Amino acid sequence: QVQLVESGGGLVQPGGSLRLSCAASGIIFRIAAMGWYRQAPGKQRELVAGISSGGITNYVDSVKGRFTISRDNAKNTVYLQMNTLKPEDTAVYYCNKGLWSGGHYYSNDYWGQGTQVTVSS
Repeated sequence: QVQLVESGGGLVQPGGSLRLSCAASGIIFRIAAMGWYRQAPGKQRELVAGISSGGITNYVDSVKGRFTISRDNAKNTVYLQMNTLKPEDTAVYYCNKGLWSGGHYYSNDYWGQGTQVTVSS
């Protein structure tokens, strides 16, 4: 079955960096569109970044220029490099295997367990 396992979360000071990883199994990773979502307390889950099987990316406006999504098909892993972190980036971050259509990423029913990112001084 599909398994997505996130890692790399933690506590970081404002302005700091973290790199999240999501190891996938049970899928043909090289043809899969992948995405990162986040959910802060009391808020809806939102798409942070998506990447197509061909490496095309898109981002929510609030993270453009600070976050980078990438993939390593040899390792069946998708990454989210997060720089210049802000307190409002605090959330549980989830990996997702989804769909890519018309230049946009859409979630599917495959989620990881989530990893907590806390940005605080």
